[in-house]
Amino acid sequence: MAGGTQGPHALRPLLDTVLDALHDGATRRGGPLPAGGPDTVTAQLHAHVGEVLPEHGTGADTALRTLVTALAEGAADPADPLCAAHLHCPPLAVATAADLAASALNPSMDSWDQAPAASALEALVTRALAHEVYGDASGSDALVTTGGTEANQLAVLLAREHHPHAGPLRLLVGANAHHSLARAAWLLGLPDPVVLPAPTGTLDPAALDDALTDVPGPKLVAATAGTTDAGLIDPLPEIADICEHHGARLHIDAAYGAGLLFSTRHRAQLDGLTRAHTVTLDLHKLGWQPVAAGLLAVRDHSDTRALTHTADYLNADDDTEAGLPDLLGRSLRTTRRPDILKTAVTLKALGRTGIATLVDHVAALAHHLARLIDAHPHFDLYDTPTLTTVLFRPTGASDDRVAAIRRDLLTEGRAVLGRARMDGTLWLKATLLNPHTEPGDLAALLKLVEGHTAR
Repeated sequence: MAGGTQGPHALRPLLDTVLDALHDGATRRGGPLPAGGPDTVTAQLHAHVGEVLPEHGTGADTALRTLVTALAEGAADPADPLCAAHLHCPPLAVATAADLAASALNPSMDSWDQAPAASALEALVTRALAHEVYGDASGSDALVTTGGTEANQLAVLLAREHHPHAGPLRLLVGANAHHSLARAAWLLGLPDPVVLPAPTGTLDPAALDDALTDVPGPKLVAATAGTTDAGLIDPLPEIADICEHHGARLHIDAAYGAGLLFSTRHRAQLDGLTRAHTVTLDLHKLGWQPVAAGLLAVRDHSDTRALTHTADYLNADDDTEAGLPDLLGRSLRTTRRPDILKTAVTLKALGRTGIATLVDHVAALAHHLARLIDAHPHFDLYDTPTLTTVLFRPTGASDDRVAAIRRDLLTEGRAVLGRARMDGTLWLKATLLNPHTEPGDLAALLKLVEGHTAR
């Protein structure tokens, strides 16, 4: 065991096995995705793995080599420049190494006596990240989540509990909002959200103003800074003005766009963020962290008191009165990993300028790809990218053909592109999060698409 009498020395030979298996699996795969489609990949995995629970074990080295190789051979590799479908980043090596340390130490972030230093580190880093969102607001804080979905759910919960006796909370979202917000309303037993039009891909402020006039009771408006489909940012200052006028609470889902906070070149795109009561961040997107790395920033830390919960074996009153930190009110989860370690290591290793360089680079790649598409005689560009998402489609192709091109590339294991429906039309989606992608990779991606267009 890593933390037992053998210490970290027990890990050293196993790490060599894992690294060799990752390399061997990627070599066998030979591209961004395994070829053959779901049935082929499943059959290959079953053949490699064999019996999952044998009567007698194979030993650590064989088990690791077999399973890690099989998983790597059948992986969608976000580090491959032609894997560009989703908000699925290639994690930084330094963050991945830190994640190993977190697993080896295995602190549980639900009581101080399980995570003494980790709890202090989490408090330090979450305050620093809340400062990135809210500047000098002294009461700001941030809670660690598994990602944007949990952060959005927490934001809706905190809004509901802010006026617990004023009637059911009404959630207002744009048609462009992430699906997790509607699911949060369902999960919390709230009325269905009021869905507002987003005719240009962003929430319509005039429609929001009208809706807030008509909807009774406590209200939460959820705006988006970085839509999943096109990477668009709602008009945040105007939305904040309208919410303030109507006395509505404002949440901004910046799971995608929050990475711009580190960039002096692009930070202004997030003007208005500080006026939100809560903000979702997700650093396993434009933060290059292994999953999971989400946070919910809160302008007023007193809002988090709604999460207060007591379990005598974890945060007994006499323990907290004696000075032991109470961690149970920092999450709806009980046992949770010290996911903040990898983020802390990344912030320390790269600094603000290092992270900004990565953000600026992938944004520049998106603009380069857009220019290539715009100049191409056989492709249509949806629009100039706002973040790092580029939508395009072959000129004159039907929606069925666009969908088929994407699936063909997936089945062949040649490229991984996403899909997005905008204005009733289906587009191919390239989401550029790989800072090692080169302009030549983007040209090769377009050539692959062009080659499948004529089929």
